Amino acid sequence: MSCVFCAIVADEAPAIRIWEDDDYLAVLDIRPFTRGHTLVIPKRHTVDLTDTPAETVAQMTAIGQRIAKAARTSGLHADGNNIAINDGKAAFQTVFHIHLHVVPRRDGDKFSFAKGMLLRRDPDREETGRILREALARIDVAEKD
Repeated sequence: MSCVFCAIVADEAPAIRIWEDDDYLAVLDIRPFTRGHTLVIPKRHTVDLTDTPAETVAQMTAIGQRIAKAARTSGLHADGNNIAINDGKAAFQTVFHIHLHVVPRRDGDKFSFAKGMLLRRDPDREETGRILREALARIDVAEKD
């Protein structure tokens, strides 16, 4: 399989899964800008914004919004989030399977964010995944009440 995200969806490549349903998957970025940097991936392969249905982009954004909320209400203590889709090589897209980045941010983190852009690692990805999964579960429970 030539697409790493399709391989992750098919369980043929490792990933720390944060959230999943029949059509979408959210995983921690293997090279995060910040702790909790998550990718929202549609399971159906499309390359970029030019060949992805608007409904898919809208659903990716809705899932990203839930992950952003989880980053704020969890032990990650995010004060905000960057949400982005890199559309094409000119826009720094490196994996050509559309995906949405959710990058947790903290007030005053400009220096650590810039450092994260260079180092791009999380020393405890398993724990970060656990924190986000638990926060998402709490959000699900609260929304059902």
